[in-house]
Amino acid sequence: MVRGGTRGGRGRRFGGRGGGGPYGGIPRPALRPPFDLALSELAFPRCRPAPDDTAFTQALLKRHTELTPTPAEQAAVLNLVTKIETVVENLAVLPGDFAAFQLLTVRHVGAFKQGTMLKGDNVAELVFVLKTLPTKEAVEGLANKVTDELKHLVQNDTDLRPDQIKMLTNEEGFCITNGEVSVRILVTTITPNLNKLKPNVHLDFEVLKGHTVAIGHTLWFEENAHHSSIRVLVRLLKDLCTRHTGLSCLTPWLLDALAYHAIMNNLSRQALPLNVAFRRVLQLLASGLFLPGSTGAPWPVRGLRSPAHSVLSSAQLDRATMTAQTLLRVLARGGHAYLLGLQDFEEGKDISCEITVWDGVVVSPLAPAYEPLGKNANADGDDFMYAAMDEESENNAVGETA
Repeated sequence: MVRGGTRGGRGRRFGGRGGGGPYGGIPRPALRPPFDLALSELAFPRCRPAPDDTAFTQALLKRHTELTPTPAEQAAVLNLVTKIETVVENLAVLPGDFAAFQLLTVRHVGAFKQGTMLKGDNVAELVFVLKTLPTKEAVEGLANKVTDELKHLVQNDTDLRPDQIKMLTNEEGFCITNGEVSVRILVTTITPNLNKLKPNVHLDFEVLKGHTVAIGHTLWFEENAHHSSIRVLVRLLKDLCTRHTGLSCLTPWLLDALAYHAIMNNLSRQALPLNVAFRRVLQLLASGLFLPGSTGAPWPVRGLRSPAHSVLSSAQLDRATMTAQTLLRVLARGGHAYLLGLQDFEEGKDISCEITVWDGVVVSPLAPAYEPLGKNANADGDDFMYAAMDEESENNAVGETA
């Protein structure tokens, strides 16, 4: 028994004596890691040589080559980003009549900065950190000012044409596009200003906080995910999620944390081969890494105590787990070409949702295990874990950027 766990003092916030606990007086479920063969090699030594994975490895590398943006696409995105930064720097030095804009810094975030952008998805993300409170009118004025100055800047540019530059505002800031290239401008403010925000006047608190956390996530990725295999695996996982509906709920943050965990978190502390890490991702998901009661993958940002997968609902967690179980069985029967998208399955159908036969072995999709609780139902046991995670999902679903 942990000292103080069932008495007052430190144990109080977890439902101890005299405390209501975070979930109405019921102790928070203990989080446990799922079974992971990569961390249990000493207890389960291999009794025969590992199978030849050469074909699978080559298929992974081939698919990654197809997903990697061309040099022209990356150059086009970088060119637009550079031009926007030039405009913003000029406005920060000489704001003119636009006094509402007081910029502290501009930070790069997202897939383009991390080197995990997919081919055809030519989008970069910039976070504008303002010293002032970001009112909706000020953000709209900033968007129009940046767009006008950008069109003026590229009048003599051979790659960018003023008539092709478009701007659209949204609840997160605004987006500037030039043909097939886009730059999303995410607006936030300094931390002391977050408590001064007013509804219907300034941008939403959760949106601004999420953009601030996105900066920390990108810094974490640069410091820890420096191994090239992590970027390759992230790109492959993003593609996997776009083709299998059950995995579409996994956010870019979850995929970054999952890829790092699968490659680097092992007994040797050395990067695992790509084929081993990809299979391990499916094994971890299938074993319940992202289910209520699991420790999950660690958050990329310090200070967030809840599991990374708490941003998803129980139904999404259940669907992702059963999809991974089906895909793992397909992979075990040699169906990696269909799983990776190198070959289309029955005119583009989702192989995780169809019954397939592999050398006489039938692989059928699993049925959902999660059933929503009624509003008046008593939550206990496993049902309480789901209900608790659903509540925590609503309270912690911040910092998610596309």
